[in-house]
Amino acid sequence: MKFSVYQPPRAKAGKVPVLYYLAGLTCTEETFPTKAHAQAVAAELGLMLIAPDTSPRQPRIPGDAEKWDFGQGAGFYVDATQAPWSTNYRMYSYVTRELPEVVAANLPALSDASGIFGHSMGGHGALTIALRNPTQYKSVSAFAPICAPMQCPWGQKAFTNYLGLDQEKWRGHDASELLAQKPFPAHILVDQGTGDQFLAEHQLLPEKLSAAAAKSGQRLTLRMQSGYDHGYYFIQTFMADHLKHHAQILM
Repeated sequence: MKFSVYQPPRAKAGKVPVLYYLAGLTCTEETFPTKAHAQAVAAELGLMLIAPDTSPRQPRIPGDAEKWDFGQGAGFYVDATQAPWSTNYRMYSYVTRELPEVVAANLPALSDASGIFGHSMGGHGALTIALRNPTQYKSVSAFAPICAPMQCPWGQKAFTNYLGLDQEKWRGHDASELLAQKPFPAHILVDQGTGDQFLAEHQLLPEKLSAAAAKSGQRLTLRMQSGYDHGYYFIQTFMADHLKHHAQILM
């Protein structure tokens, strides 16, 4: 597995908070550092940025690239239980256990000051991972996340193939289901563009996340940004807000 790293200048003097970014469908570990324009603000705030790939790349599985929204580039940040995906498609364990171990062993990262955020499929991953591991991740935010994968075509395809037909096993990877049961300790920030084509196609369902937050009493700021689509110009525009959101909690 490959991942990208940005170290702020103050990392030369000591350990710094680390912020993990999970990318969306079809992306790689290079997407965030080249498109998000996060480094300048991260330098000012003293945040280390880590961006992993979105799925395993080797060994190849027959048919793993036939669908752009499933398989290679589309790991959905779950540990697959269904063959043939279960051997290597274990992104949940990779993000929550293996990657932090590598980071702690090789980089000047504060192990007790970690946050997580992401976009689209990665927003789904960030929210579910934070909600399931609130002591490991102190802060969380998302751009246009898949908020209720159990109820949208992307999530239903991924969960059926990775996790099987038993929908009870899906609930632990659905942010709206998790949030309705228990709030995250810190404030959550989510930005969603109103011109997002996938919002119109009912793939993202932010209203489900808002309803879940209301049910559990979660502190959630869901900002519907007028006219913005699903792309990285949208992410660039509000990146500074998200980095500052995390810094306020992690510093």
